[in-house]
Amino acid sequence: MTTILTYTFKNLLAASKWALRFSIRPLSSAPEIQTKMKKTLAKPNMRNVVVVDGVHLMPHDLARATLTGLLYQPSVPKEVVDYIIFGTVIQEVKTSNVAREAALGAAFSDKTPAHTVTMACISANQAMTTGKNTVTKDNGICPSSLEQMAKLKPAFIKPCSTVTAADSSLLTDGASAMLIVAEEKALAMGYKPKAYLRDFMYVSHDPKDQLLLGPKYATPKVLEKAELTMNDIDAFEFHKAFSGKILANFEVMDSDWFAQNYMGRKTKVRLLPLEKSNNWDESLFLRHPFGATGCRLVMAAANRLQKEGDQYALAAACAAGGQGHSMTVEVYPK
Repeated sequence: MTTILTYTFKNLLAASKWALRFSIRPLSSAPEIQTKMKKTLAKPNMRNVVVVDGVHLMPHDLARATLTGLLYQPSVPKEVVDYIIFGTVIQEVKTSNVAREAALGAAFSDKTPAHTVTMACISANQAMTTGKNTVTKDNGICPSSLEQMAKLKPAFIKPCSTVTAADSSLLTDGASAMLIVAEEKALAMGYKPKAYLRDFMYVSHDPKDQLLLGPKYATPKVLEKAELTMNDIDAFEFHKAFSGKILANFEVMDSDWFAQNYMGRKTKVRLLPLEKSNNWDESLFLRHPFGATGCRLVMAAANRLQKEGDQYALAAACAAGGQGHSMTVEVYPK
């Protein structure tokens, strides 16, 4: 059977503990020359602040750091990884296949294939499900007060816009990694799986008036595919890019009219139970590195199931261009 390492990230520059440990690029590489000194700008009685050196991270440096961190966390031997898949959103022009660059930088065998996928905000999801299919066929918190948030001006079309900096997920650099392995191989290697990746669906819809309603369209389809109902799901992990977006999804999920006129369904999906929704964290608070959020959602779902003693979870996300993804996750029995 095949072992898959799927890895996703948003490729802007960032500094992290792993990045600083494994991916340092000094900026002071030019040879020193004698400086012709003019008048100094130092001021009397003021402390001088100096620049000692700097570090610059390229996208594949950030990728390599998290990839290396994943290998150390469960002690995964590099030689058992058969394929590496990355998801990315904002491509860095000098590195067309970030997956390959990161794999080589993390000292994987040059015989380990790697490719990169992109699908806007659900690039991580695409990398993850591509890995799942391959295995089957053979892996900014900003505290404020309600009063302060209410004073912020809408960011988009007035006067109907409700989106402000306070109810939007901040753009940020970030990375996530998942180890996806065929069950029998994971057990043979002594790993303790967290969950099964079960069914998944990708959808597309009107990008003009329904841009971020992907979870609404994907959720009933994946439930039908899995032969489950909303009542069967113990934990929901929905990507919350904006408060208005998730509220819009909630509203149309509870609308018979929307189901009949836009989805070809006789009845509504039903309102998402808030007591089961994003109980630990969400994109609004944790921020949203585009290419990494999907893996975070699924890992949160898996960890919630284990911690809370439940069985089924559903993760869903929207993406630019009127796209969406949903996946069912089942806890691995202890």
